[in-house]
Amino acid sequence: MKANGEKISMLTAYDYTMAKIVDSGGVDVILVGDSASNVMAGHETTLPITLDQMIYHASSVVRAAERSLVVVDLPFGSYQSDPKEALRSAIRIMKESGGHSVKLEGGREVKESIKRILHAGIPVMGHLGLTPQSIYKFGTYTVRAKEEAEAEKLIEDALLLEKWGCFALVLEKVPAALAEKVASQLSIPVIGIGAGAGVDGQVLVSHDMFGMTHEFNPRFLRRYLNLYEEMGDAVSSYVKDVKAKDFPNENEQY
Repeated sequence: MKANGEKISMLTAYDYTMAKIVDSGGVDVILVGDSASNVMAGHETTLPITLDQMIYHASSVVRAAERSLVVVDLPFGSYQSDPKEALRSAIRIMKESGGHSVKLEGGREVKESIKRILHAGIPVMGHLGLTPQSIYKFGTYTVRAKEEAEAEKLIEDALLLEKWGCFALVLEKVPAALAEKVASQLSIPVIGIGAGAGVDGQVLVSHDMFGMTHEFNPRFLRRYLNLYEEMGDAVSSYVKDVKAKDFPNENEQY
C-alpha cells in the first residue's frame, strides 16, 4: 500500500463487538492497544495492564476480525529488560490470542528483544516518539522530538527498526515535518497519531474517534460521532420509560 501511495487506516479495538464494527467498516489494521488500560479499565496510564489481560482482549478481537490485520501491543514489563521474557510474551500472544503480529515501544534500547521475537518468525511493529509506557520518564504527554538531538535519535531508531526487520512503525505525537522525513526515508509503512499527514497511514483510539470519551481532547483527534451524549440520552430515555411503565409495551412482551 505504501508503494502504491495508498494511505493505511488503523483503529483500536479491545472486544468482539467493537472489532466487528471496525472490521466491517473497512479498516486495514486493528490495533489491540495497551490503551485498553485507559479506556476499558479506567487506569491513568497504560502501565497497569497485564499480558494475560492483553491476551484476553486480543482473543476477543481476533474472533471478530475477518479481513483486518490484527496487531497486539506487548504490555509494559513484558519485553523491556529481558529478551527471553520478550520472546515468551510474544509467543503467548500469538499462540493464545491468534493475533497476527505484535507491537512494542522503543528503539536501540530494545534491540535484543526485537531481534529475538523476529527470529521466532513473529512480525513486529515498532513505536517511536511519545511512548506512553515511558510516561514517568518523560513526565508529560507533550509532543516529542521537537529538539534536534531527540529528532536525530528518532530518525536513527526508525532506520534501525527497519534494518532489524520491523514491518511497520507507529510515530506518536511528533512534529509533522519530522514524521514526513522519517516516512520518506523508510521503505516500511509509517503510521501516525498526532504526526501529521505526511506519513503512510493514521491510527486513532476508536473510543475517542466515536466520541465515547469526552474529556480527552488532543489536537490530533477528530471525533466522527458524539456517542457519549447520544448514549447518555438513550439511557435517560430508557430510565424514563421504565419509571413511567411505558417499557415494555404490549408488543414487547410474550
